[in-house]
Amino acid sequence: MGKLICDNIAEIISDITTDYKKGRPIDKQDIFGQPDRDTVKDIIYKLNRIVYAGYYVDRTYRIYNLSTTIAALTEDVAYNLNKQIALALHFDERYAGKGEEEIRLVAEDYTVSFMKQIPKIREYLDTDIEALYVGDPAAESKDAIIIAYPGLFAITVQRYAHVLYLLEVPVLPRVMTEIAHSKTGIDINPGATIGKYFFIDHGTGVVVGETTVIGENVKIYQGVTLGALSTRGGRGLIDKKRHPTIEDNVTIYSGASILGGDTIIGEGSVIGGNVFLTKSVPPGTKVHVANQELKFDGESFKETKEKDDKDWFYVI
Repeated sequence: MGKLICDNIAEIISDITTDYKKGRPIDKQDIFGQPDRDTVKDIIYKLNRIVYAGYYVDRTYRIYNLSTTIAALTEDVAYNLNKQIALALHFDERYAGKGEEEIRLVAEDYTVSFMKQIPKIREYLDTDIEALYVGDPAAESKDAIIIAYPGLFAITVQRYAHVLYLLEVPVLPRVMTEIAHSKTGIDINPGATIGKYFFIDHGTGVVVGETTVIGENVKIYQGVTLGALSTRGGRGLIDKKRHPTIEDNVTIYSGASILGGDTIIGEGSVIGGNVFLTKSVPPGTKVHVANQELKFDGESFKETKEKDDKDWFYVI
């Protein structure tokens, strides 16, 4: 270390440690008092091993019988999830001042409630795989979708997180979906309500807000935002419907933004690429952006007529 650093390092350390004493949230020093991201990531991985038993290999369990392997994984997940939920409950004002035993019992109740939902989660995910396979001609097989598709991974994690969200477990659901977000580039809030046969193709840049409601057989492409019309109300918007409702059998193409809690996209509608939509549309509506004027070598180029409906969207 150079002389200048040596001469100043003690003062720098003193200034930093003194700054921790101001009592702000950023000054918290209890590193074991909140859910651990790596542990949550491990829980997701082991849940995937339970949900997709034939697709995730783990050499930790030297067991050749499927039922005993699942038993070991289920007990492992339940044990660690319970600990993480108990830590998360300390962030909930409802449990302020509660004793550790009471918090432990609540965490156990949440854990059992979550674990009992695994068969239902699998039921929904089976439909999501079907939607991806039927809707994507590039899909080699359903096996390839489970092994490789980021859209399915993001949907899977959101379905885990949504159960915890409905149980009102704090912090943990968002940690789970942010793990999926960082891995896939797909940001689905744990609060979003999503029906069966949900299809995300490519997925990069997809954003789905907390109060979004998505029906069945909905297909969305990369860069789609289902967001809030305005967040100027800040904390005053808690518990208010801020994000759109997408009814059954809707397709939303890449780059489209649909905003607002009062916005409803009617059943069977098709929203074209790059559409910016802040009002409801009735069932069966097709919404697209008219061709823009293009420039080639300084000369104006404009289509003489609108293309047929089948041509104004694109699929990669």
